[in-house]
Amino acid sequence: MQTAVPLRGIDDVVAFIDSRPVLSGHAGLVWWLLLGGLFLEALSHSAVSAGLAPMSRQLGLGPPEIGLLASAAALASLLAHPLGGWLADHWGRVRPLLLSKVLALAGAVLVACGQDVADIVIGRILTGLAFGLDFAVAIAMLAELTPARLRHRLNLWQALWYLAVCGNLLLTLAADQWVADDSLWRYPVAATAAAALLLLNLQMLFLVESPCWLARQRRWQEAADAMGQLYHGHRFTVPDALLHQPVAPTPSLLPAPAPGLARLMRRPYRLRMALAAAVQAGQAVQYFAVGWYLPLLSLDLFGDDPRQATWGTLLFNLAGLCGALLAPSLARRLGLRQACAWGFGATCLVLLVLAGSWPLVGNWQALLLPALFLLCHAAGPGGNGKSLSTLSFPSELRGRANGVTGALGSGGAALGLFSFPLLQAWLGTAHCLLLVAMVALMACLTCWRLRWDPQRAGFHPDLEGAGPHVSASVAHGIATDRRRHERP
Repeated sequence: MQTAVPLRGIDDVVAFIDSRPVLSGHAGLVWWLLLGGLFLEALSHSAVSAGLAPMSRQLGLGPPEIGLLASAAALASLLAHPLGGWLADHWGRVRPLLLSKVLALAGAVLVACGQDVADIVIGRILTGLAFGLDFAVAIAMLAELTPARLRHRLNLWQALWYLAVCGNLLLTLAADQWVADDSLWRYPVAATAAAALLLLNLQMLFLVESPCWLARQRRWQEAADAMGQLYHGHRFTVPDALLHQPVAPTPSLLPAPAPGLARLMRRPYRLRMALAAAVQAGQAVQYFAVGWYLPLLSLDLFGDDPRQATWGTLLFNLAGLCGALLAPSLARRLGLRQACAWGFGATCLVLLVLAGSWPLVGNWQALLLPALFLLCHAAGPGGNGKSLSTLSFPSELRGRANGVTGALGSGGAALGLFSFPLLQAWLGTAHCLLLVAMVALMACLTCWRLRWDPQRAGFHPDLEGAGPHVSASVAHGIATDRRRHERP
């Protein structure tokens, strides 16, 4: 027998989702499908990274070509993140997510079949567009479907990232057993295309529009229908007062303000934007300058044996996986901001030691230091930038905020990916690592200076401000909390 649940406003939608003890049923399936999209983006990025050495040999790539190929996806993602945020805030969550899978499939096919640098760069551009669209939208929708007590689990996308990297490295090692030439880099990319096709079909079948977004848009019957699809065993009803709004709304039926970039630059959001942007850009520079190039750096650490270098890179990323699994617990105990600050500080220290000892790196240092770098990165800022961005804003601004901060992160990724091989050839590896350590230090200091943490704020962003249909007593309490936690 179905339980009747009245939806009298956005606070009822949020309260019901937050009351769920676990993520199960159709809602749980949608949650994992959204994470699957982020796993796909990780597959796309790491497939090229894992096969970068044989690809460079087969296509005769020098440092400029490697930098262009590596940064093409990040540059495209820089443009796609704001577009994805705009589409998510105006069109909803589902359509941009499906579009991203189509682009990911087309990009993977083009790279796997590419015969020259131009083909691969175009394929990487399509992959970057898919990456930007998917991350801006999927993280927003994940936050809207996750109960408050489980929001620390949003950082699990980082664990899936390292699983994807490890999977591609293992596939590269397996392909090396029966592929005689340097074309083995094509196999991880082809596996990415197959994963994109599978996920596209699954998301077309099972995705449901976000009830929080529909409620913030005053589309109450659609919100009730979406809740019914996500949570079987409950029947959601909407009062006639919401379905047939009066011409002049009462104070408890205020319309949501129109979303816009200008709102993100004003109180109370500018402090949140500054912190999320700093974490996103800082973690992107340090990961994509060092972590993404570990297959090539491993050749310097372990000699010219590509198999030994690949096994070393696999070990490093297993350490990153351990850090990613540790991240939700750290975020719950320390808060997102402090977890980021401590993570940046630890990565800075590791990079300084690695840079100082690079010419004389011993076997134990060659294994320990890069593993520690990825462990601290993943446990701290690696996933928390996305969580800071998506948990700090109401639904009608969440996609836009993710788009802006994601674009800054993609800019940091492009800077790291393009500049690292050029600077490495010019300055040497040790000096490059020292520069990345300074970026981590600046990000650490920024985290300590900007005191905002959505997990410590004491209010839900979808019930904040003039959101529609928030009762006067709830709105009053939220305003009080916001003033207490939002002094710049």
